[in-house]
Amino acid sequence: MSNTSPGSSDSPQETEAAALARLYDLDLVDDPGDLDLYLALAGRTGGPILELAAGSGRLAVPLAVAGHAVTAVDLDSAMLARARERARATAAKAAAKADLDLELVEADILDLELSAAGTFQLAFIALNSLFLLATRDAQRRAFLTLARHLAPGGVAAVDVWLPEPDDLARFDGRMIFEYERIDPETGHEVTKVASARYDPTTAVVDLTTIFEEGPPGGSVVRWIRRDALRLVGPDELATMAADAGLEIELIAGAYDMGPIRPGSERAILIARRP
Repeated sequence: MSNTSPGSSDSPQETEAAALARLYDLDLVDDPGDLDLYLALAGRTGGPILELAAGSGRLAVPLAVAGHAVTAVDLDSAMLARARERARATAAKAAAKADLDLELVEADILDLELSAAGTFQLAFIALNSLFLLATRDAQRRAFLTLARHLAPGGVAAVDVWLPEPDDLARFDGRMIFEYERIDPETGHEVTKVASARYDPTTAVVDLTTIFEEGPPGGSVVRWIRRDALRLVGPDELATMAADAGLEIELIAGAYDMGPIRPGSERAILIARRP
């Protein structure tokens, strides 16, 4: 098996951004389990709904299929292209009689000022996406974006992973094998390894992810993604929400909205605009 670089003649029709968006969906082929939470919140609040850092539409599309008006915002055009295709395919499979009420917006969430600002009943940042804003100031600005787009009484939700000390100890630059899977879209074998370094002075994880994929017995293409991820704990989530003028309802430790406690894997903040 030979190695080729992204964009080589072995993969002429897929850009690096498109490949990484596709592989992001492969990462999440095992359901994280958070959709029911957002469906329940949407049932409580009604619409319209705003998702920031919506990615490939994993949550936005089923919320729209459930009958809600959804605006999904992301800076990555390749992710939004997948969201658009997901919406088309999902609507066709569901034999929807009308177009989904789904608007996809390519924009930086830190500078976002939608014409519908101040009208959203639910606005959220799901599944660690807050970490991609790699400074405290950027994360604080994301909370301000949530707050100013909510209607009075509207609900904000932010969901982040809480690593254990043992998790952080492994973030020392070593290469860690994560999985080997078959991509259902291409039929390729995909191997994922990652290397992370944690800086406790900034709470930032520098993450390098390497995907190698190819048909069984064929040549391999390597795709590399680099991210800086700023970890956030429950106390800081609460501070950012309060600084944005939101009133905290609860911080849960799991998607069933059970209370956060020592050993909880997640912090899920639910807050309301007064």
